[in-house]
Amino acid sequence: MKNSIKKSAVFFGLFVLSFGWAISSNVQAATPVEMYDNVWRLINTKYVDQTNNEQDWKKWRHKYDNMIQTDEDAYVAIDTMVASLNDPYTKFLNPKEFLEETSSIKGSLKGIGIQIGMKDGKLMVIAPIEDTPAEKAGLLADDEILAIDGKSTKGITVDKAADQIRGEEGTQVTLLIKRKGLEEPKSFTITRAEIEIKSVTQKVPTDMKVPDDICYIRLSSFISRNASKEVRDIILNNPDKKSFILDLRSNPGGLLSNAIYISDMFLNGGDIVSTVDRDGYKETQKASSALLTTKPLVVLLNKGSASASEIFSGAMKDNKRAVLVGTQSFGKGLVQEINKLPNNSGINITIQKYLTPNGTDIHKKGITPDVLVELTDEQIKNKDDAQLKKAIEIAHELQTGSYVVSK
Repeated sequence: MKNSIKKSAVFFGLFVLSFGWAISSNVQAATPVEMYDNVWRLINTKYVDQTNNEQDWKKWRHKYDNMIQTDEDAYVAIDTMVASLNDPYTKFLNPKEFLEETSSIKGSLKGIGIQIGMKDGKLMVIAPIEDTPAEKAGLLADDEILAIDGKSTKGITVDKAADQIRGEEGTQVTLLIKRKGLEEPKSFTITRAEIEIKSVTQKVPTDMKVPDDICYIRLSSFISRNASKEVRDIILNNPDKKSFILDLRSNPGGLLSNAIYISDMFLNGGDIVSTVDRDGYKETQKASSALLTTKPLVVLLNKGSASASEIFSGAMKDNKRAVLVGTQSFGKGLVQEINKLPNNSGINITIQKYLTPNGTDIHKKGITPDVLVELTDEQIKNKDDAQLKKAIEIAHELQTGSYVVSK
């Protein structure tokens, strides 16, 4: 059994999109009981909370030995055991779910195009993916999903909800949405499609024109293996630009490596992020010599900016490298590791928490922008992007030296 798991990958992100890469397929077979025990041992040695949600973890090890006969029995037993941790980010993936997760790493998935997560026990839309059925239907970050196809989401897990929302291209799903500002919940019936995951674009989400002296980069996720290269190419291919705007709004996170590489492009020394494991061991990632530009930078954030987005934003803010504009970010300060299990299943385990360079734990708190700019429902409806307008204004002030980043 000790060789049954060959490789794992660390990720920062929220469910539906992919969270890891380079997961070995060279995994030995195992009996259903061995697979269950494998998961128990992984959590016992890796889970960030040594108390395992203040319970005696040993009670689970042989709890179902006489009941597990098939892989399906093991899946149910593992789900039950993992649920006792009360951690929406630590989850078991059966072969179908694991295949969907690894497929999303390759850049496509089938569904409606939203990232979802749990917040205060509620199933929330973290963000719709740009140019997808969900965005076109009008779903917004911070929408609460009350029901899926008429079934209440009360007590549902994120992965079960995602499984219900996903489906074959051309089929429909109906979500009952509760939205701040609306008196009554509203139903959205959305046709599923094949979703192409786009990470980097210079296309502005509204019809607003960005001045020619500013390089606008929209990064919708940190998931794609090519995300950091694409950002690098844009920087290098725009030597005449006088400042940059990096738009991380509704970016749910992704690969830790991308967050570090892209932070490196803008930092000349200093810390990027620290991680703390179950034993209290702290490891700090520092900026290297990969600096590409010292030109002024403005970062756009909103309540859909999470995880790796918050790592990058925290690094820029604490190092006084950029001005953050927008609204409070989501607040996900946990690190997951994805492990491939026998029989093509997997387990995502929360193994660390992370801190910004100043030692700030942003979990369930988020990052506060330097300049708070809210978007009203009327502005969203009219595509009046007040946040981008403010970012452009500040970018010009940074160019002339009339704006000073607060110390």
